Amino acid sequence: MAEFDLEIVTPDGLMFSGKAESLKVRTVTGDVCILPNHINYLTALGMGEAKIVSEGVARRAACIGGMLSVRDNRVRLVPTTFEWSDEIDPARAERARQAAEEKLSHRDTLSDQELAVAEAKLKRALVRRSVAGMK
Repeated sequence: MAEFDLEIVTPDGLMFSGKAESLKVRTVTGDVCILPNHINYLTALGMGEAKIVSEGVARRAACIGGMLSVRDNRVRLVPTTFEWSDEIDPARAERARQAAEEKLSHRDTLSDQELAVAEAKLKRALVRRSVAGMK
């Protein structure tokens, strides 16, 4: 099967380096699937699930913010936050969801900036819960 070089680097370090058959991520304009020999491409990442297929095995991760670049069959994913599904603490994700929802329950007392931060925290918690397999 055709492959491409994939590197995933976060502020915390190298998360993956190797060959991949596909990469699906959420960008700021929607989902994109990168396959071997994809056209050169550069985009900002949104908040969502990343799915990487490497050596026939699919792995999922919470992928939030950052950039994706594709150049000459080399793909570099540089997210702000990247957590493999098996590394997500479901209890922590649930506590983050509850805290964000509690904050948003008082939205009429929040400034625009506080509201935007609380909404982003809720979305991040929901992505992490989903990737961890929580309903």
